[in-house]
Amino acid sequence: MWTHLKKLDWLLIGSVLALCAISLLEIWSIDKGILASGRSSDFFVRQGIFLVGGLAAMLFLSLIDAQFYRNHSLFLVLAYFLSLVLLVAVILLGHKIRGTASWFKFGEFSFAPVELAKFMVILILAKYFSQRHVEVYRVRHIIVSGLYASLPIALVLLQPDLGSAIVLAAVWLGLVLLSGMKRRHLAWVLLAGVIISVLSWSFVFKTYQKERVLTFLNPAKDPLGYSYNLIQSKIAIGSGGWWGKGLGQGSQGQLNFLPEKHTDFIFSVFSEEWGFFGVVFFFVLYSLFFWRLMKIILAAGNNFFRLFVAGYAVMIFAQISINVGMCLGLLPITGIALPFLSYGGSNLLINLMMLGVVQNIAMQTKAGQIRMGD
Repeated sequence: MWTHLKKLDWLLIGSVLALCAISLLEIWSIDKGILASGRSSDFFVRQGIFLVGGLAAMLFLSLIDAQFYRNHSLFLVLAYFLSLVLLVAVILLGHKIRGTASWFKFGEFSFAPVELAKFMVILILAKYFSQRHVEVYRVRHIIVSGLYASLPIALVLLQPDLGSAIVLAAVWLGLVLLSGMKRRHLAWVLLAGVIISVLSWSFVFKTYQKERVLTFLNPAKDPLGYSYNLIQSKIAIGSGGWWGKGLGQGSQGQLNFLPEKHTDFIFSVFSEEWGFFGVVFFFVLYSLFFWRLMKIILAAGNNFFRLFVAGYAVMIFAQISINVGMCLGLLPITGIALPFLSYGGSNLLINLMMLGVVQNIAMQTKAGQIRMGD
C-alpha cells in the first residue's frame, strides 16, 4: 500500500485537499453563524464524514485498473442504465426541496443521482469515442453520442435541475470537439442548441427559472424577491476588500443575509471572509488542479484514458464557471455546487471517486503500461 501511495500524483491530490480544507473552514464558519442565530447546524461534521468517505473511495478506485471500464462493456452499459433508473426514481419518489426532486433522503443524509449520472456519462462517452471504428466526423456518431447524453439531460430537466443539465451538455460537447467534430457539424449542433433553448423556455422552464433569467438581466426588477440572492452575493464579494474580513467575521454570511451560503453561494462567503488575495489563492489551487489533469491528458497514449480525464476536467470546469459566474452576476442563478468547496456529500463523493480513476490512469501513464497510440 505504501508503494501505491508513493505512485499517486500528490500535486493533484494536494490541490484537492487544500480546497477541501478551505471548504471545511468555511463550513465551520457558516455553522458558527447559524448556531449564533439560535438554530442547530451540523454541516461541518457531515462534510467531514463525506470527505473521509470520499478519500477512501478515491484510494480504492485508484487501485482498480482503469482499463476495466473500457474492456467490460456490459458492466459499463448496466451502470449507465442504472443511473438512468435512479434519475427516473428520484423524480417519482425523491425528496423535494423548493419544488425540485433531486435527492433520495436516508435519515440525516441524502444522495443526488445526477452526480452518479455525470460519472457514467463521462465513462460511456469516453468508451464510445475511443472505439476504433468510431469516426466522430460522421453524423451518426454525433447523434448516437448525443443520445447517451440527452437521456440523462432530459431526466435532469424534469426534476428540474437546469445547472446539472448544462454541465452534462458541456461534457458531451467538450468530448465531441476533442474527438474531431467538423466545423459545419459544430454549427448545426449550436443551431440545434439555440432551437432547443427557445423551445425549453416556452415549454420546459418553470416560472421561477424564467424569473431568474429575467432578474439576471435586470436585478433591480425584484430586489427583495428573485434578485435578492444575487444582490446579497455581490455585496458579500465586494465587501471582502483586499484581505477579507476574517474567518467567521463576514456580515453577509454570519448574519444570514445570504441564502444557501453553504452550497450555491459558498464562493461569496469565502470572498467576503478571505478577500481578493484569498480568491487569487483559490484560483491558483484550481489552476494547479487543471495543470495536473492536462499533463495526464497529454501523456496518455490511450484514447479512453485521455477522453475520460478530459471529460472530468470539462465537468469540473463547467461547474466552477457556472457557480462563480452566478455568484458574480455574470450568469443566471441555476443552483450548482462549487467542486470540492460547496457542502454536499454526493458531489464531493463522486468527484473524489472520479479522481481515483484519474489517479490510476496517471500511474499507468507514468509506468508506461498503456499501449501508445491505441
